[in-house]
Amino acid sequence: MAGRFAPRTARAPLPRQAAAGPVRPARSSSTPDGPPLTREWTPPGPLDLRLVLGPLRRGPADPTFRMVAGGTFWRATRTPEGPGTLRVAARGDRIAATAWGPGANWLLDGLPALLGAEDDPDAFVPRHRLLAVTRHRRPGLRLLRTGLVMESLIPSILEQKVTTDEAYRAWHLLVRRFGTPAPGPTTDLGLHVMPDARTWAMIPSWEWHKANVDAKRSSTIMRAVRVARRLEEAATMPLPEADARLQLIPGIGPWTSAETLQRSNGAADAVTVGDVHLPGIVGHALADNRDADDEEMLTLLTPYEGQRHRATRLILLSGHVPARRAPRMQPGNIVNL
Repeated sequence: MAGRFAPRTARAPLPRQAAAGPVRPARSSSTPDGPPLTREWTPPGPLDLRLVLGPLRRGPADPTFRMVAGGTFWRATRTPEGPGTLRVAARGDRIAATAWGPGANWLLDGLPALLGAEDDPDAFVPRHRLLAVTRHRRPGLRLLRTGLVMESLIPSILEQKVTTDEAYRAWHLLVRRFGTPAPGPTTDLGLHVMPDARTWAMIPSWEWHKANVDAKRSSTIMRAVRVARRLEEAATMPLPEADARLQLIPGIGPWTSAETLQRSNGAADAVTVGDVHLPGIVGHALADNRDADDEEMLTLLTPYEGQRHRATRLILLSGHVPARRAPRMQPGNIVNL
């Protein structure tokens, strides 16, 4: 499989903005994982942490993500430098961040990109009143960029053709079972860092079965983690090249690629095609046609070329979605088979 990839390119680190403030040891006491590091950063405009970081949350019991009282967000992840935990909160017009673990510096360096500093909301020109009104009401929406592919790719594969509850449960079980406790003071939160590529590859078939993950999805994850380093390079590629890189893996199609690159690359134009509900939602919002298919959705989004993902985010945030007509998709169960 690896031979089908283009020649390797050097992976560029997420940039640090010089004006954003230094990374420095925190004044709080050190943890078993070493002293935490802190950083403060002033966003270039309004910033709603819930809207920006929300796409990283894979269900209410996501072991890699927590929002706690007071609007503080915790994120546990596996960086190129090792596991890391990031705590982020708004402090007036500034963002205060603290990080623990071997990946702490990497996380703090990437804080502006994570919170949408590389995103350009002004590039979006509303052509529909609904989108203009929603953007006005949600000025803090920015598209995040994690710079990490596998952490979004694997849960996106788990979400293929199943209910969100099934996918969230599988992610929760697998990360808690095979991941590692997150660095820092996270015991009470139950935060875990997802497994590394080698650990994912070693998960036996019966553990996938117990997590209610069928062979098609687990096999796709197996193929992806075997070339994880090459897939991570997609985080620094332009959208067309990144999309092509991901779709080289059998089992990864346009839906999974878009769901991944929206998060890893901050891809404003990575529109999700192949979704069960999105075409009808977009059709209903923009043309009063709840029966729209992917082709019509893409036609309706043509005025937003380059910003189609942002357009769909605004449509979803508008709340202007069609009433449900059919029964909800019933969860599958392979555990007792």
